[in-house]
Amino acid sequence: MADLYQPSKDWEVMEGVFETGIKGLWYIERKQFDDERGFFAEIAYVDKIAKLIGQSLVIKQVNYSRSLDRVVRGMHAEEWKKLITVTCGLAFCALADIRPNSASFGKVVSFKLGEGGLAGSLFVEEGIANSFCVIKGPVDYVYCVDRQYSARDPKGDAAISLFDPDLNIDWPLKKEEMILSERDKNSVMLRQRFPDKFK
Repeated sequence: MADLYQPSKDWEVMEGVFETGIKGLWYIERKQFDDERGFFAEIAYVDKIAKLIGQSLVIKQVNYSRSLDRVVRGMHAEEWKKLITVTCGLAFCALADIRPNSASFGKVVSFKLGEGGLAGSLFVEEGIANSFCVIKGPVDYVYCVDRQYSARDPKGDAAISLFDPDLNIDWPLKKEEMILSERDKNSVMLRQRFPDKFK
């Protein structure tokens, strides 16, 4: 499997917040307090994220999905900012910059998030495609977004193939083992969506 992201002090832009190599994608450590009852965790501070992005952040909708073993979802990008947290299970998460005007267009960063991986969250700006594969299920995936689904501009939605050779994602499952939606089975390649980037 390709190298997985690990936060380091060299990448820390403010306390507990780390760059990833894609502009607009950050890893946020959570503060966790354990005792004999279990734990309490502070996932993220909205004012810190607002400082990071240089504008206020207002959460308009909180979404929650549960995915069973062998489920893979993605790669999807929308015109909204989102804070992603895996609250149960272990997921292999691959995020790709598919913004045609970005200096890191086509770059992929992969993470293991959840139990046995990184415990923190990802903050993702518009136009960055995200996907995940269940390694140990069920995976509970919670994401807070700054637009309501019904109010977003669907023209900004994009679905790119999980198996795009230009992205070359090293999935922990074979294609034939994956449980995929029809949409994700039939997503286009990056070269089909952005042919001008490959001339």
